[in-house]
Amino acid sequence: MGNQKDRLLPISILIAAVLIAGAVVYSSFKKTPQTNISQTEPDTEQISGKPQIGDDVVLGDPNAAVTFIEFGDYQCPFCGKFYKETEPLIRKNYIETGKVKMIYKDFAFLGPESIFAAQAAECAKEQGKYWSYHDVLFEEEFKDGQENNGNLNREFFKEIALGLKMNSDEFLKCFDSEKYAAEVENDIKEAKAAMGQQASTPTSFINGEMVRGAQPYDVFSQAIDEALNKK
Repeated sequence: MGNQKDRLLPISILIAAVLIAGAVVYSSFKKTPQTNISQTEPDTEQISGKPQIGDDVVLGDPNAAVTFIEFGDYQCPFCGKFYKETEPLIRKNYIETGKVKMIYKDFAFLGPESIFAAQAAECAKEQGKYWSYHDVLFEEEFKDGQENNGNLNREFFKEIALGLKMNSDEFLKCFDSEKYAAEVENDIKEAKAAMGQQASTPTSFINGEMVRGAQPYDVFSQAIDEALNKK
């Protein structure tokens, strides 16, 4: 009997260890976010460390000496702060004067509403309304001041399209098909490849030089002037 107990003890320890390990694995899976955003790793074979202009819509002179690329999320409050306080001055003093061209890329990481808003703006691109749509999204989200509260939905996107005198049927056909889902996903991968472990919004690249956060206008002005002086 004593020998049988001795044999059963290691077996019971082994079973307990397996059950504990299984519980840890289950707990880990349970805590994993359900969106694909935070789990998407950059494809380093296809995406370089510095953001590039692809089929993005350029604001300003395409031949401008300085390229300003912003990674943002339409629900991000600091992106809204940058849009309201700093971007207007950059547009007035640098973009409208032909010195800088601007590109916006989607680092839509705050949830499904951010992804849908990004896809909606891409659909507006087909009717030549990308930047107008971009601006309305930020204006409305800045006024709303909340994240993931359900306001960024299909009906709202349609209202914006109508307000911009777009063909709403064509817009909704594009949006419902998720035609630009892959493009938004590629922007997210590009953001992670460019920013590394500390990826955040807003993050801007001025001729490849990174500026993190909704910095005051003077910070961006100095960086842009430095880039212009190198030309």
